[in-house]
Amino acid sequence: MTMMKTRINPPDLFDSRQYGFSQVVVAEGRRTVYCSGQVAWDENEDIGAPGDLGEQTRRSLENVGRAVAAAGGSLRDVVSLRIYIAGDHIRDTRAVREALLATFEADARPATTWIGVTALANPDFVIEIEAIAVLD
Repeated sequence: MTMMKTRINPPDLFDSRQYGFSQVVVAEGRRTVYCSGQVAWDENEDIGAPGDLGEQTRRSLENVGRAVAAAGGSLRDVVSLRIYIAGDHIRDTRAVREALLATFEADARPATTWIGVTALANPDFVIEIEAIAVLD
């Protein structure tokens, strides 16, 4: 079975590709991987730079990659992200956009929703990222 993922960016919706994501992803495959929200913690629960949205976003996306790889996939298999951003950090779209653009290749950007929340599970967390991937 050949796995298919088609990214669609309709001309009558804003061009989200410049922000690092696609408006629509259609995926066909045999296995769907649902990843818990990933934060900037490493395996030792070190967060890097508390309060730094850019660094925490990069680290969280690296953890998304690790989680999907553990299931046998890669970042190219990620079809959807749900990004939770704490407090006023939701206003720093540049940091999140730059991390998404650096992480996902132009032809493999997932559908994405950014959600502002009051707080996350740990007061040092400023971002948490859930992912869905479709594997062959």
